[in-house]
Amino acid sequence: MNKLKTVGFAIIPAALFNYSCGKKSPQNEEPPVRPNIIYIMTDDHSYQTISAYGHPLSKLAPTPNIDRLANEGMLFQQAFVENSLSTPSRACLMTGLYSHQNGQRQLGKGIDSTKTFFSELLQQAGYQTGVVGKWHMQCEPKGFDFYHILWDQGQYYNPEFRSNNTNGKYIKEEGYASTLITDHSIEFLEQRDKNKPFCLLVHHKAPHRNWMPEPQYLDLYEDINFPKPDTFTDDYTTRCSPAHTQDMTIDKTMTLIYDLKVLELKDTPPYNKEWNREDIEYSLNRMTPQQRQEWDKAYHPKNQKFIDQNLKGEELLNWKYQRYIKDYLRCIKSIDDQVGRLITYLEKEGLMDNTIIVYTSDQGFYMGEHGWFDKRFMYEESFRTPLIMCYPKKIKAGIKSDALVQNIDYAPTFLSLAGIEKPKEMSGTSLEPLFNGEEPKDWRTSLYYHYYDYPAIHSVRRHDGVRTDRYKLIHFYGKGEMANDKDINCNELYDLQNDPNELNNLYGKAGYEEITAELQTTLNKYRTDLKVDEY
Repeated sequence: MNKLKTVGFAIIPAALFNYSCGKKSPQNEEPPVRPNIIYIMTDDHSYQTISAYGHPLSKLAPTPNIDRLANEGMLFQQAFVENSLSTPSRACLMTGLYSHQNGQRQLGKGIDSTKTFFSELLQQAGYQTGVVGKWHMQCEPKGFDFYHILWDQGQYYNPEFRSNNTNGKYIKEEGYASTLITDHSIEFLEQRDKNKPFCLLVHHKAPHRNWMPEPQYLDLYEDINFPKPDTFTDDYTTRCSPAHTQDMTIDKTMTLIYDLKVLELKDTPPYNKEWNREDIEYSLNRMTPQQRQEWDKAYHPKNQKFIDQNLKGEELLNWKYQRYIKDYLRCIKSIDDQVGRLITYLEKEGLMDNTIIVYTSDQGFYMGEHGWFDKRFMYEESFRTPLIMCYPKKIKAGIKSDALVQNIDYAPTFLSLAGIEKPKEMSGTSLEPLFNGEEPKDWRTSLYYHYYDYPAIHSVRRHDGVRTDRYKLIHFYGKGEMANDKDINCNELYDLQNDPNELNNLYGKAGYEEITAELQTTLNKYRTDLKVDEY
């Protein structure tokens, strides 16, 4: 096993970037200094668990370092994804294109690697580029001078990484994933060419399922009883069948052994899925003896107490929710620590003023809303994602934006900041016009969403839709290809102003004919203009 030593924090004078090549402009002015870019993306981090967003959960488990970015920058309150799934979201980031345009509609294969990645354009324009952590696309990292990427989803403990100098091999490193990813991010920053601007993508594994906290936080929040969301017992009364046939409930889908780490249980239905015990044992068996000792010391007494209680019904469901939320938030605590560590490094190097720091997630996540975990649906908790941008030179501290933005906008934004004209085929729009805190009159008034990954885990049906600042129209479609699923062609309409929890489907109800027709026209226009080939 190769043990990675934590990267040091040697103080190095801040780089002074000058791209005039010794010549001044006709007006005898130096050209603008191009900003450095640090893009931090977590996996499945809900906006509900960032305290800058003010959700009850995050008030009990604050995120001070992420909040600092919001306090010193801009908090986007209506940021969304184009397809709420990890690999498609990453493809949208790299290409600025919708899923059907870049080829990555589902998990696994799909990315059209002939499409231009924004990293290639930055690299060609003189930026030094790096990506660390979760890549999760079946293509080589393109346009990067440095990469240090996880195998597949990556492991929380002692993960394998592949880099520029490992000859294509993944090498196991000792430590916790969130810390190691930050180690290698700082490694890039220390080894870079100080005469070039840089773009660094920091892609964390956490807080992806199955939410394994690091040793120092195994008992964090143990004495807190986290509140359940108002929709925890939602019965989906007015909704189309996909809300009923999904397989992502905390009650029935979340397993006690794999997800909630109660290995002391015998394999009894419904917890005897083949991967259930095998996968968690694989994750635990890769730990060092010290790591495993700390893990068992924390979990075994709690697990034995749970087994002895022999909980049933609502009491069992409440226990599952608390274990899930606590483990999830423990992983977030580590992420927040590492964000703070990266900020500290940038401050020591004098890089904060000329660096735009972006914090986001590859999509949202359910914290028990509608009784669910995971993502995929166009409902708010998975469609909406956290987005914070801190850039002292152009963004005033503490401002918020209600503009509709989407993850296809990130690539155009980075290109715009670097003074590079975006390719004409790029669908996204630069967010730079929003940096002054005002929304341009010609800013978009709607967003298009499309989810394709069916049949697949969690049984969420294909759907597309549009969202405005107040309304949302969703269209579920396609043949039933999993057990008990039927062919479907069904619509849902929500008034988000009066029904923010999306409990009352208004589609087909009297009085909503006009808004329904308006949204359908908008949806049809997206399908035509974007050349969507299935719906």
